[in-house]
Amino acid sequence: MNFEQLFVQITPEEISDDVFTLVGKVFPVVTAGRKDHYNSMTASGGGMGLHFRKPTTWCIFASSRYTLEIIQKEQTYTLSYFPSEYKKQVLFLGSKSGRDSEKMKEVELTSIQTPSGNISFKEARLIIECKLTQIATANAEDFYSQEAKDYLKEAYIDENEIRKYVFGEITHVWKKK
Repeated sequence: MNFEQLFVQITPEEISDDVFTLVGKVFPVVTAGRKDHYNSMTASGGGMGLHFRKPTTWCIFASSRYTLEIIQKEQTYTLSYFPSEYKKQVLFLGSKSGRDSEKMKEVELTSIQTPSGNISFKEARLIIECKLTQIATANAEDFYSQEAKDYLKEAYIDENEIRKYVFGEITHVWKKK
């Protein structure tokens, strides 16, 4: 089946899921790249809202993540949300780097190209396509709660693990038919 047979386009406002559930309990898979070369990772933090008057997603990445490199190069990415029966595969994508492995060939998910040329998976129930708008580096001095300061202090122990905040304008939303 092709993409249009599996998914229907909706507006960002028509996303019926609670954002705290989407981000906090149903970990999205972030995918960047094109059909000939792409990588995915599991995201565990982020959100959705308006940024510069545009519907936007934001995710938190360790600066060493291979998917982040591809996002910076391509300047587009997808967030894919899966039914609970795919939890094992979703967690697998966060378990190792695609830079040093063939994890995209190992994962038990079927890649599919969106009409825009981005990559997601046939098994996804919701796909959000994004255009990169900003990458910001977390600075410990910009945070005021002790919990946030402690988190960043832990994250900065290894300079390769500096946290990057990635903002992307939502360009398309696709829901499983």
